[in-house]
Amino acid sequence: MRLPLIIGVGLLVSLSFNLPVLSQPNTTVQIAQATLNNKLNLRLLKYNRSLWNSKNIFNYRYTLSNSCFCIPDARGPVIIEVRNGQTVSITSVATGQPADPQFFQRYNTVPKLFDVIQDAIARRADSLNVSYNHRLGYPTQINIDYESQIADEELFLTIENFQKL
Repeated sequence: MRLPLIIGVGLLVSLSFNLPVLSQPNTTVQIAQATLNNKLNLRLLKYNRSLWNSKNIFNYRYTLSNSCFCIPDARGPVIIEVRNGQTVSITSVATGQPADPQFFQRYNTVPKLFDVIQDAIARRADSLNVSYNHRLGYPTQINIDYESQIADEELFLTIENFQKL
């Protein structure tokens, strides 16, 4: 009766010596990768901002959705209309009524969307993924996780239905 127990304990002890050692991730590699991503995001931002500026578009409309951890009124989707580079209306898609502009003031023009991306780069966000319209340069998707160890501070913006007016 004791022999199987002794053999079992012996096997368990011998296996524990053969387990791989868990190591911390190489922070030097992580820092290098983050720096590389930051440089790439900055180059893409500069290129697309320049492309946008070269088009001289000052009158336009787009639909913005904000998939944040925030109150429903701040999520949208909303239709943002810009004339002469200034926001003239922000309308809820769901109700057709004006939306509270304070919820969308950081995103209510294309140049401000570029500023959001610039800020994420400057703050060295842990994760930044941006998609741009290849013809006009404006962002179509902005996903930011400022701090991977913190929940609910991420930002997920979608820009759709862009129209020149």
